[in-house]
Amino acid sequence: MPKTIRELADELNVSKQTIQYHYQRLPANNRQKDSQGANVISPTAERIIKDKVAKPLVAKNQQTGSKKATKASEENNELVSTLRRELADLKSQRNKQLATKDRQIAHLIRLIDQQQQLQLTTVEENRELKAHIQKISGLLETSGPFQKRQNSTSEEDVYKNKSNKNWWHFW
Repeated sequence: MPKTIRELADELNVSKQTIQYHYQRLPANNRQKDSQGANVISPTAERIIKDKVAKPLVAKNQQTGSKKATKASEENNELVSTLRRELADLKSQRNKQLATKDRQIAHLIRLIDQQQQLQLTTVEENRELKAHIQKISGLLETSGPFQKRQNSTSEEDVYKNKSNKNWWHFW
């Protein structure tokens, strides 16, 4: 049963133009037209066109398949190498950050140790000062009556000096 160009193109999964091209290259006795003047393809012409179209498709699919596989594997290899480089960069950045953090922690620990030593020194000095103050206050308590006499005497001297230094005193 004769087929149209469109039917054969759909069957072979090629464009209508491809079938038209091969149809026009057939000998005149293999080309037919139906009653309406449309091109129809006889079974003999169909077999010839299928042979011509199928050979390039098979060869093209084999080449494309191998090219696609090669291209895909190359892209995968490039992607893997790119990811490995990025991973190595990230690891080196992480290691640098960890080293920096380790140095900062060590510095802070030294500062805390210094601060604790200073605090201990200050506490010890405060104890010594308290002991010294208690010692001095004990000495002052024992010399209390003598000091009171001295204070009262010095106040009297100041009062006498004030009275003698008045300006009207000279008149």
